[in-house]
Amino acid sequence: MIDLKEIKNKIITKNNFYSLILISIIFFFDRYTKSLVLNNFTENTYYLNDYINLDLIWNIGIGFGLMSTDSDLIYNSISFLIGIVLVFLIFALIISDVIDKIIYTIIIGGALGNFYDRLIFKAVPDFIDIHYNNFHWFTFNVADIFISMGIIFFIMRSFFVKNKP
Repeated sequence: MIDLKEIKNKIITKNNFYSLILISIIFFFDRYTKSLVLNNFTENTYYLNDYINLDLIWNIGIGFGLMSTDSDLIYNSISFLIGIVLVFLIFALIISDVIDKIIYTIIIGGALGNFYDRLIFKAVPDFIDIHYNNFHWFTFNVADIFISMGIIFFIMRSFFVKNKP
C-alpha cells in the first residue's frame, strides 16, 4: 500500500527546495538571454569575436536541430515525449541522492527553458554560434549548455562514483 505521508516527506525536503531554486535560476537565466536576443536582434548575425557569433536560428527539431520537420504531428509527438522525459527527470530528482539531485537539477533547468519555447513559440531560439575559420559548431542557447553540462556530469558520475551495494 502507498504511504502518502512517506511520499510527502520524500518530496518536501530541504535539498528538493534548493533544487527548485536552482531550476528556477537556470530557467530564468535562459529566458533572460533569449529575450535579450529576441528583443534586440536587428541584424542576422552579430560578430562578438573571431570565435563566437550571435546568429538567431529557430530550431523546430530536438537537440542540434535533429529531427527538424514541418509536420505538426511529428513536432507535437516529440514535444509530448520531451514532456514525459521531463516528468521522469523530476521524479528521479525527487528520489535521488544529493549528487544526482544536482545533475538532474541542471538538466531539468535547461530542459524546461527549451520546453517552454517549444510550447510558446513552436520552436526554440538558438543563437550562440561557435566557430573556427569556416568550421561552425551547431548553434545553441543557454539552456542547451546546462543540458549538456548535466549529461556530461551524469556520464562522469557513472564512471567515477561507485554505487552502494
